[in-house]
Amino acid sequence: MKESSAQPLFRRRLRGEELHHFLESIAAQGTGADGLLFLCIGTDRSTGDALGPIVGTLLEEAGYRHVVGTLASPLDASNMVERIKQVPLQDYTVIAIDACLGQQASLESYQVSNQPIEPGKSLGKLLPPLGDYSIAAIVNVDTGQKYAILQSTSLYRVMRMSREIVSAVQKVFPVGGQDV
Repeated sequence: MKESSAQPLFRRRLRGEELHHFLESIAAQGTGADGLLFLCIGTDRSTGDALGPIVGTLLEEAGYRHVVGTLASPLDASNMVERIKQVPLQDYTVIAIDACLGQQASLESYQVSNQPIEPGKSLGKLLPPLGDYSIAAIVNVDTGQKYAILQSTSLYRVMRMSREIVSAVQKVFPVGGQDV
């Protein structure tokens, strides 16, 4: 991960159509598509937690070269520490992407930040914070039984939110001149 500039730390909640504004703030730091590394966190074994690997797969299919965490090879709690050791994070601007639970008013929005994401924190897992920037997609409402909620989260919602993230990335960081 690169040293962050003197930007003040922030966390903001955005709707899908606003995601490109957050990504434009990253591009304004001089980063292009080849300088980005996407850490797409989650597992394909839980509908709600599959957002990261779905985003990773869609980014890879769109031609992004530096993606860790796909449906074929998820980046999850069981392998995260070991896989992260194998990635030269310092060579890239790292965007960590994960699903999360939130309040009803925040459902289907995104918590974005110029700080690392803390994967598994709400589930009591002790995993390393990841990313120079983070996008947490609020895929369902947190009503206490986190595992059950993630298991029963709408796949339609997860797919739609995954596509919103990828569309925003493609708009701001087109690969090979492509744009959506």
